[in-house]
Amino acid sequence: MTETIPAGNGADAANRTTLKQQLRQSQKSYKRRTWLLVAPLLLFISLSFVVPIASVLVKSVANPDLRAGMPAVTAALSHWDGVAIPDEATFEALVSDLRSARASGQISAAAKRFSYEDPAYRSLIMHTLRAAPDDASGSGATRPALTGALPLWNQVDTWRSLRRAASPFTALYLLAVFDRKVDIHTGTVTRLPEDQALYVNVLARTLLMALVVTLLCLALGYPLAYWLAKQPAGRANLLMIMVLLPFWTSLIVRTASWIVLLQSGGLINSALLQLGVIDKPLVLVFNRVGVYISMTHILLPFIVLPLYAVMKGISPNYMRAAISLGAHPFVAFWRVYVPQTYAGVAAGGLLVFIMAIGYYITPALLGGPGDQMLSYFVAFFTNTTMNWGMAAALGSQLLIIVIMLYIVYIRVTRTQAELAAR
Repeated sequence: MTETIPAGNGADAANRTTLKQQLRQSQKSYKRRTWLLVAPLLLFISLSFVVPIASVLVKSVANPDLRAGMPAVTAALSHWDGVAIPDEATFEALVSDLRSARASGQISAAAKRFSYEDPAYRSLIMHTLRAAPDDASGSGATRPALTGALPLWNQVDTWRSLRRAASPFTALYLLAVFDRKVDIHTGTVTRLPEDQALYVNVLARTLLMALVVTLLCLALGYPLAYWLAKQPAGRANLLMIMVLLPFWTSLIVRTASWIVLLQSGGLINSALLQLGVIDKPLVLVFNRVGVYISMTHILLPFIVLPLYAVMKGISPNYMRAAISLGAHPFVAFWRVYVPQTYAGVAAGGLLVFIMAIGYYITPALLGGPGDQMLSYFVAFFTNTTMNWGMAAALGSQLLIIVIMLYIVYIRVTRTQAELAAR
């Protein structure tokens, strides 16, 4: 018996195939339009954030100074065995490079970079041309002249340091921000002496000051946000405008205002003296107390806003239910209300901490020499010494800290549903 196939099955299959193709084309067209819409934003983010951050990371390990100013001796040292003093040709290449660098104005940059390996190398570079023969090319007199007049050129460690300083990439700056260096004798990474170590203490000070400011902002901002969340809508909006009012004032103006308020003859000390609270003016400015007060005032809105947004969405019925079941109001607040605000606390605390570790103007104006944060040294190396490598290394240090904090924030605030989905 022959089975009869309905005539419409082939047409239905063709229609289904056509519909799938149309759906696929429609999805491709939708994705294309979506990418076109977000392309300007992606371009802006790339030019404003990705490219500058990448350039900072590259500058923290880039090492172009000696390679650009002394190319011949760099090439000669690439074939050096690193055991004995280099030959006459390498010494002649050194003198030739230094003469060319002096003519082009690059000798100071080369001496400056070489001095990062050891401070004595700066004067060594600057005095080499004085000790070199005027025209000793091919005569074999350059090496004896330099090693006799400048004993450092007769040491293998000097040439090893020169070869290391002439490499295209260097870990010098990244090691320096952790108070480490490469020993010129052994070539191993060693800790700087206590009288030279600086940046680890500065980093610890920066993190400590940022943490104190974050805790102060949390201690002041949490009850303020709670009070705002309990107000009627109209009054809460008016009070929120007052919280946001400092955003419309320049940061320098706000910092300078605190100098006026906190100085010995300022309004705060004058009021305390008139009330008889103190016998002599308190030292509230140009120290860490003034920095804490000013930074807390400036960063306080950044923790109030996320806390207010979270608290506004918490129903008061939870507290009422806990109290009706016999809980003390404080116990109900601590065990029922506060856990629901953890997301706002984490978001606001992280935002304040990240902003605080990068502060520069406020500590510079209100703090003393021992109150400067890491950003002060970034500005110092950028604007004063023009040491872009150290500035980039310190900036990379802050960048790594921020990324680590962001990862911790994501893990802490991840909900149970998200964990179950994984």
